[in-house]
Amino acid sequence: MENPHSPISIPEASRKPYKKSFVTTLMEAASLRSPFKEDTYFTSHLKASEKKALQELKDKLMASYGPDGECTMWGIPLLAEDEKADVVLLKFLRARDFRVLDSFRMLEKCLAWRKEFKADSVGEEDLGFKELEGVVAYMHGYDREGHPVCYNAYGVFKDKDMYERIFGDEEKLNKFLRWRIQVLERGISLLHFKPGGINSIIQVTDLKDMPKRELRVASNQILSLFQDNYPEMVARKIFINVPWYFSVLYSMFGPFLTQRTKSKFVISREGHAAETLYKFIRPEDVPVQYGGLSRPNDLQKPASEFTVKGGEKVNIQIEGIEAGATITWDLVVGGWDLEYSAEFVPNKEDSYTIAVEKPRKLSPTEEAIRNSYTSKESGKLVLSVDNTSSRRKKVAAYRYTVRKSTLE
Repeated sequence: MENPHSPISIPEASRKPYKKSFVTTLMEAASLRSPFKEDTYFTSHLKASEKKALQELKDKLMASYGPDGECTMWGIPLLAEDEKADVVLLKFLRARDFRVLDSFRMLEKCLAWRKEFKADSVGEEDLGFKELEGVVAYMHGYDREGHPVCYNAYGVFKDKDMYERIFGDEEKLNKFLRWRIQVLERGISLLHFKPGGINSIIQVTDLKDMPKRELRVASNQILSLFQDNYPEMVARKIFINVPWYFSVLYSMFGPFLTQRTKSKFVISREGHAAETLYKFIRPEDVPVQYGGLSRPNDLQKPASEFTVKGGEKVNIQIEGIEAGATITWDLVVGGWDLEYSAEFVPNKEDSYTIAVEKPRKLSPTEEAIRNSYTSKESGKLVLSVDNTSSRRKKVAAYRYTVRKSTLE
C-alpha cells in the first residue's frame, strides 16, 4: 500500500535563542569542510602526469613479475590491460600522491602480505567469533549512493571478562585481527572495481564506551594493516557518539592530517547518531540501535522521512484501512525525548476513537517502535509525536504495511 498522506504539523512555537557551547562549535567546525568527492577512476579524467604515472607503474609490475607472474589482488589480475586493474593500481597511486616508486613499493609489500596472510581465503574461514558478529564489526546495508557500510563498535570491551577472552594474549589478539580483516574483505567483495562504479565502503565507528587505553595496541595494529594494505578503500569515515574530549583532540591532531583525509571525516557528538547517519544512509538501512528502522533479518521496506521541529507536534495519518485489515508500522525519531501515541479513528461518526497506544514519554535511547493493530471497522490510524517540550529539531522516519483480511 502506498503512502496516501503526509505528516500534518502544528506550527512551530516561539522559543528563545541559545548559545552554542565551545564543544559544539568545535564539532561543527570539524564537519563543515568541503565533503570528500570520490574518484570516478575513469582514465579519461586523469591528468597527463597521472596517466604517465599509471603506465609507469604497470611497466614496473611487468618488469618485476613478468607476463606469466602471479600478480592478482581481490581476484583481479593486475597485469591485465583492463579497467578493473586500473582501479586497483590507481588506489595505490593516489595513496602515494602518484609517486610511482613509492606506489610500487607499497603494492609489492601488500602483495607479499596478502600471500603470507592468506587474505584471499580469509573470507571463508570460521574464526569462532559468533558473539562479535553484528556487534563489534559488521557489514550492514548501503549508503544512499550504494556504498557498503561497515559498522564498528568496541564498547563491549569495557567488560573485563570479554576483553580478556578476546585480547588476553598475543595469539588471541592475532586471531581477532584476522577476524577484523575478514569483515573488511567481505565488504570489499561487494565493490565493483569499475570506473564510475562503487569502489569503496563507508566506515561508521561508534565511540560510546570504547576503552581507549586497553584497545590501544589492537587499534594501532588494525589502523596500520588498513593503511598499508587497503588504500583508498574508505569513501567516508563517520564517527558517532563522540565524547566531548574527542573534539579537543581532533583540533590538535587535525592540522597534521591531509586535506584529503580530513575531507572523509564526519564527526557526530553523543545523542546525534540518527541525525548524522540519515544524511548519508536511508533510515531503513540504519540499525535500530542508532536510530534507524533496520533489524536483523528484516525486510528492507522503504521508509518515509520527516522532521519534527522544536515546539511542534506531528500527526501521521494512515488512511484507507478496511475492516478486518491488520496494519503494522515502524516509527522512530532520532534522540526521541518526546511523547508518542497511536490511535485508530473509525470512519463512522458514531464510533469511538480507540487508543491503540496511550501517550508515553520515550527516552533518548529508545529504539524504533514496531506495533500492529487489526481493525474491526474501516478508518485511519493516527501516529502522534509531541515535541512541544523541546527546542531541538529531530529527524524521523516511519513505514507501514497493511494486510487485508482473508475472511470473505
